[in-house]
Formats: sequence, C-alpha cells, structure tokens
Amino acid sequence: MPATPGRALRPTTKVMPGQARVYNRSLVLQSLYSDGPQSRADLARVTSLTPVTIGALVSELISEGLAVELGPRAGARVGKPATMVGFDPSAAHIVSVDLSRDVMFHGAVLDLAGTVLATAEAPRDGRLGEGAAQVALDLARELVEKAGRPVLGIGVGSPGVVDPEGTVLSAPNLGWSGMPLARMLNESLGRPVHVANDANAAALAEHSFGGATRSGVLVLTVGLGVGAGILLDGALVRGDRFAAGEIGHLIIEEPGPPCACGRSGCLESMLSVPRLRARLADLPETERQQAISKAGTSLGIALAPVISTLDLGEVVLNGPPDLLGGAFLEAAATAVRRRVLPVVGHALELRLSTLHENAVLLGSAVLVLSGELGVS
Repeated sequence: MPATPGRALRPTTKVMPGQARVYNRSLVLQSLYSDGPQSRADLARVTSLTPVTIGALVSELISEGLAVELGPRAGARVGKPATMVGFDPSAAHIVSVDLSRDVMFHGAVLDLAGTVLATAEAPRDGRLGEGAAQVALDLARELVEKAGRPVLGIGVGSPGVVDPEGTVLSAPNLGWSGMPLARMLNESLGRPVHVANDANAAALAEHSFGGATRSGVLVLTVGLGVGAGILLDGALVRGDRFAAGEIGHLIIEEPGPPCACGRSGCLESMLSVPRLRARLADLPETERQQAISKAGTSLGIALAPVISTLDLGEVVLNGPPDLLGGAFLEAAATAVRRRVLPVVGHALELRLSTLHENAVLLGSAVLVLSGELGVS
C-alpha cells in the first residue's frame, strides 16, 4: 500500500472481499509493527478479524520471516498461556538514498524498524542531469552490496516535483526535468524502487519515527532546496500536479536574488543552505543574528497562509540546527503568530526535527515499508 494522495498511511479497519487479503495482511502487520508483540487473540480483538483469518495471516507472515513466535506471554497465571507473536525487523533490509543535500548524496542500509546499519555517501561535485543520476545510481548500488539481508526495496528522497511513478518532473537544482529515476534504478539494480520529494519523505519520517501526533503536520526541509511535506489526518498531500508543499518557489521578494528555477526572489533563493551560509559568511555575530532572524521572518510570512488555510497544528523544521534553531525558529514562530488567528497560533507547535540529518533517509525507508508491506 504505497503512500498515495488522500489515503491514510496506516490501515485501520477490515475491508470487503476483493481487497481483503492484502489489506487485512497489512492490518495485522501494522498492529505488530506499531504496538509490539501480541497474541493471536489480541490481534483478532484489535483488528476485528476472525480468529481463523488471524491464524492464517500470522502463519503466512511467519513463513515469510516477517513475524516470529516469541513464546508464552510473561506473567500469565490462569489456563494455558497465549503464545506471543512479534514483528521481526531483521527479516529484510532497506536501502535509502537522500539527494537533498547541497554537496553530498547520502545513503544508508536500514532494518525494517528504521535502525541504520551502514552508511555511504557520494560527492555530487556539481554534476547535473545524467551525471547527477549516475552518482545516485552508483551510491544505491554500493548500498545494495552492503546489505546483509534480502533488500526489500530502495527508497529515494529527491528535491523537486516527483510523480507517483517515481519520475522527477522538475528538480532545477539537479538539472532534472522528466528524469525517470525509479525506472532507471529498478532496471539497473533489480529491486523495487520508491521515489518521493525529499520534503514528503521527511514528513513520512516524522509520522513514523519522529513523534508527530497532530492531525495536521507540515515538515519543512531546508537543504539544497526548500520544500514542505504535509500530512492531513494521516494522509500525505500531493496536489493536482504532485507539487503540494513546493513553497520554496513562492516569490516573496521583488526584486530578489536569482533562483535555480529561472525566476528571482523565491523563498529558496534566500533560505537554501548554500545561499544562507554564503550570506552569513564573514558577518560579525550581531549582523549574523539579524540576518538569521530576517530569514526566519521570511519563512514565517510564507508559512502563515498555509498554516491558517489548513489549520495545521504542528510545523517541524528539518535542516541544519545551527541555521534553523535559536533566532531563526523564534523569528519564524513570531511571524506566523502575528499573521494567523489566535486560536490557530496559540495551539501551533513549531519545532526542530529530532531526526536531524536522518529525516529524509528514514522517510525514504517509510516509502519502501508502505509500498511493499503496507506499514509505516
């Protein structure tokens, strides 16, 4: 069950025949994945599936190595103790690739619980177009070779607009237009490939591993570019042209600095990590803090209409903490709260990601978990 627009990431109820087997399998697996070991009777109760169906599905998951029997429930005293069943995160490995950073492409091998087991990186050296795609391919191949278990799939977080088939429709910072990234990696490496916008990947990571609990969450990723991933009621928002959250190319200053998209004054032209670091270089500390605050205010101005329109409860900033924390975060929060209704602003949580540099890698792993197993 891939992370498709408008559909909740996690299965929650049983369905009718036709879709039943695949959906109910994901329902059981999600319960084990999210809630930990349970007995078959526990699973029947929380999923509302029959004991017979649960028995068949658990047997299937055990035979595939995704679930394992753990022995009797601890502390049971009356009657025959129930046998506990747990999810086995070592059943397979996931390869994740993060193309969002300004200098290096990063990648990792993870188990099914999101634990990073091995890492690798590859310098982009300013390469664009086919050259940048080749760097991504070589990095993914290196990681596949590092995997010590069967590779469930390859997840990629890429800057730009990405369609559901994994084609990067537009990524100016990488010189990509209509780059069939998923197909290229699949044909070369022979593994399932799932590609999403890097900010969407970071949003998935916050949903699964970062503690985001509100019904409306926006995750802003600041790296080589600037973009937002949005989750509403557990569903990833992609938009009519798969460009939801592309706030990096909102023009907020005219005239303004040139942007990679060909226009000028875009939010990204002021907030991307390379641009912001260049602007802060060699500034005295007082002027540096003023420049950081100004950048945070610019972000708050851009975010306020989105937050107000969607009634978002949580905004998470994903990027270098030395840039996005402190004065930047405070200025962004102040600018937002000055521009939205008090009932929205007072309840809003605006914070830095606790996942740090692994957010896009973890989100890319969620793409594979959701696409191949139906869990997140």
